[in-house]
Amino acid sequence: MNEELVKKLKCIRLGGLLANRDQWLSVARKGNYSPVRLLEYVIDQECRIKMENSRKGRLTRAKIAEHWVMETFPFDRQPKLDRKKTMGLYDAFDYMTKSRNLIFIGPTGAGKTGLATAFLIHAVDKGYKERFIAFPEIVELLYRSVADHTEAAILKKFADYDVLLIDELGYVEVEPIQVGLFFTLMNRRHKKKTTLITSNLGFSQWTTFLHNPQLTANGDAGASGR
Repeated sequence: MNEELVKKLKCIRLGGLLANRDQWLSVARKGNYSPVRLLEYVIDQECRIKMENSRKGRLTRAKIAEHWVMETFPFDRQPKLDRKKTMGLYDAFDYMTKSRNLIFIGPTGAGKTGLATAFLIHAVDKGYKERFIAFPEIVELLYRSVADHTEAAILKKFADYDVLLIDELGYVEVEPIQVGLFFTLMNRRHKKKTTLITSNLGFSQWTTFLHNPQLTANGDAGASGR
């Protein structure tokens, strides 16, 4: 392939076509495709490559700790978890299309993070923009944002994610200012975006660290996994 053509392919960002040049030429030489069908085939493959690269990019930006998927979730180790109900929520996908929140509650090691991550990755595969973050990290980010006057930007950033997974809510004590900012974030996302939360504490215990009955009373839990 001449250098000028390589430059043009890079210019229009057809990296897949460039990387798979020999494969497409081999298909063309076999003569099984008309020129129109060959062009359609190459475009289809290029589209598939771009979609997969986009998916991988979203996964990377999501900062997911471990890439659990529903197909490998060990339901047999969690007999108290209603598999039929869980799979119904997962397959219906209305937790995303209807902007529902899901809260997974259970002790450490119960698999709630893995289950919530599977729901998150399902949304990634459907093209949604997402983020995984631990509760201590997000409240610390919100707290620091006050000091450098970036709270508006931080709130907007996390409010804009199509789906936000907040892992292990309840492991740290939080200051009133952190509770206020966290409440603001949840309020902005309420019924507009999907939020997934995992916690080792039941709802009645949330006031012990959030110190805000209004915040805990307004939880919109679409499902609770143990």
